[in-house]
Amino acid sequence: MDDNVLDAKGLIRESYQIEEITDSQCRSIFLDWALTLPADMDTKVAIKALLKNVSPEQKNHPMTAILEQGLVQMIRPKRRGGWRSRDRS
Repeated sequence: MDDNVLDAKGLIRESYQIEEITDSQCRSIFLDWALTLPADMDTKVAIKALLKNVSPEQKNHPMTAILEQGLVQMIRPKRRGGWRSRDRS
C-alpha cells in the first residue's frame, strides 16, 4: 500500500519526529489521520500497513501503542443527543 495514500498529510510520520510527544497528543493525531482516510479504505488494513513500517527503535513510541490500540478497539462512533433524545413529551 502506498504511503502517500496511507498518510497523505504525513501526520503519523511527523508524530514519530516529535520529541516527548504524549499519548494524548498521539490520540489526537490518530483521530485526525483516521478522519482523512478515503471512505473506501479499511482502517484496520491501513493501520497494519503503517505498523509494518515502524522501525525497531520506534516500537516503544506512544504512536505505536496508539496504532496497536486502534487495531483492537475500532469502535464506530454512536450518535448521542439530538432532538429525539431531548423530547420528553
